[in-house]
Amino acid sequence: MLEELTSKLESTFRRLRGYGKLTEKNIADSLKEIRRALLEADVNYKVVKDFVASVQKKAVGEEVLRSVTPGQMIVKIVHDEMVRLLGGTTATLKTAGIPPTIIMLVGLQGSGKTTFAAKLAKYLQKKNRKPLLVAADVYRPAAIQQLKILGRSINVPVYEEGIGDPVKIAFNAISYARQHMLDTIILDTAGRLHIDEQMMEELVKIKKRIRPHEILFVADGMTGQDAVNTASQFAERLNFDGVVLTKMDGDARGGAALSIKAITGKPIKFMGVGEKLEDIEQFHPDRMASRILGMGDVVTLVEKAQETIDQEKAAKLEQKLRKAEFDLEDFLDQLQQIKKMGSLESILRMIPGVGSQLKNAQVDEKNLVRVEAIINSMTKEERRNPKILNGSRRKRIAMGSGTRVQDVNQLMRQFEQMKKMMKQMKNKSFRGFGGMPFGMG
Repeated sequence: MLEELTSKLESTFRRLRGYGKLTEKNIADSLKEIRRALLEADVNYKVVKDFVASVQKKAVGEEVLRSVTPGQMIVKIVHDEMVRLLGGTTATLKTAGIPPTIIMLVGLQGSGKTTFAAKLAKYLQKKNRKPLLVAADVYRPAAIQQLKILGRSINVPVYEEGIGDPVKIAFNAISYARQHMLDTIILDTAGRLHIDEQMMEELVKIKKRIRPHEILFVADGMTGQDAVNTASQFAERLNFDGVVLTKMDGDARGGAALSIKAITGKPIKFMGVGEKLEDIEQFHPDRMASRILGMGDVVTLVEKAQETIDQEKAAKLEQKLRKAEFDLEDFLDQLQQIKKMGSLESILRMIPGVGSQLKNAQVDEKNLVRVEAIINSMTKEERRNPKILNGSRRKRIAMGSGTRVQDVNQLMRQFEQMKKMMKQMKNKSFRGFGGMPFGMG
């Protein structure tokens, strides 16, 4: 996510920190590099101009030039300005006083509305809400079927009437939600390949008929300024409440994320960070600014861990770690919990100082699968007492897991090294260690 922009900004900041003293000239030179990096990331040129001017105004002040750590002061100024640019504060979804809350999704075809509808439903389920997905895209042949399949996969009901009037379908869904005690309606509306009057008129009619509590504009984060321009036109006609940026896990240059709030005045509320239905994050301007500037995002990492890690298992693991008694079954369990948190690369990028080191490194996700296969090919006795793994057992395990004996040997060496490390830490405090997956502490 935004790797190129992060890399260029980090390079600029390294040079700034290297200066013993900052002058107006080297500040101006650094700001030129920041301006170039933002423009190359497809950030709107007016937004870049205002951003750089604001940073420059604060950076050339006496407080910065006389600071003991002038480079760090500049980084803080850029961070604060970026937080402001991204919206300042976290924008939450509105909730109806009397259920159901109606959320209407709008946007162009191909922006990811239907998939996001299911992601949002799953996200709200975790918040103890009871969502209803509504298929109001009656023009795209596979849209209704796609929503039904997604709904079944997360056990969320889908209201559909087939090919009909989208305005009536949306209105009828409200009665259905009330009858079935469902408190949140997520309306998947039709899009087009480009904005046209017929589509806009239909959306305006739906808005007037059902009076949604929240209208979210769904934009493809990879389209840069095109997404911003489209958002402006939607805002003009529908006055939507917030923005959703999808496909932010791809090679998005970041222009949409950094421009859309400044241009439309509407906050970003969610972003899609992967293909799985769990890959959705509430948008936090301060956390996103930290990620962009290569500072990591520990808060989101901890939240992911809290959501996915079984606290009872974590407590038991902590006791085993204290006694250095953990075995390969514990190791396998921790690997599976890491996988629930998302891709290994996305997790590592949230750790401060690690993201920049991953630029030229290959994070092999298949290695986790290989390790899991090896451990699954062992008997319970072998997992609990790895010392009995002789040559013939290791050969059998390698054949059963589709790996080589060398792979099994390598895993056992790594496991023994980890056990030694745990013994060394046995007398130290493990408070909180059991709450994070193995190998992340």
